[in-house]
Amino acid sequence: MANPHTLVLGGARSGKSRRAEHIVHGMDCVKGYIATCEPADQEMAERIERHKTDRGPDWITIEAPLDLVDALDQARTQGCDALLVDCLTIWLSNLMGTDQDPEVETQNLLDKLAEFPIPVVFVSNEVGMGLVPTTPLGRHFRDAQGRLNQKIAAAVGTVEFVAAGLPLRLKGSALPRD
Repeated sequence: MANPHTLVLGGARSGKSRRAEHIVHGMDCVKGYIATCEPADQEMAERIERHKTDRGPDWITIEAPLDLVDALDQARTQGCDALLVDCLTIWLSNLMGTDQDPEVETQNLLDKLAEFPIPVVFVSNEVGMGLVPTTPLGRHFRDAQGRLNQKIAAAVGTVEFVAAGLPLRLKGSALPRD
């Protein structure tokens, strides 16, 4: 069986989440959305609500700021046939903010993904194309994000990069356009 998983990369406001939603929306199945972002302020809470409204009522939403492996299992238990994880960048930030080891958690996710039969579309930011961060924490995060993206890209069957709303396939089979 071909690897059913996908990674959609891009910069901030590049259209990567919209692209990932389009991929999953095109599947005729029960759709799950694993959200890693927590509403820490009013603007973020409003942004999250807009995303839920835009997706529509036919998505099952699971909030998982830290434990993606458990969220994958929850989604499967709830009958999801395809999943969107948005986003790995916030997940990594959450892990680092709670002093969890991103390398260990990433390996746990990769181990789960290797056996996971339901298609998962991951969204992640490509943060290595800008300026070198001026702080040690910024450089540590950028480096950890780059390693995470590389590991997920190696583990999935398809990788796309989105810029200005336009997807560019980097790896794997062609996915539906518009």
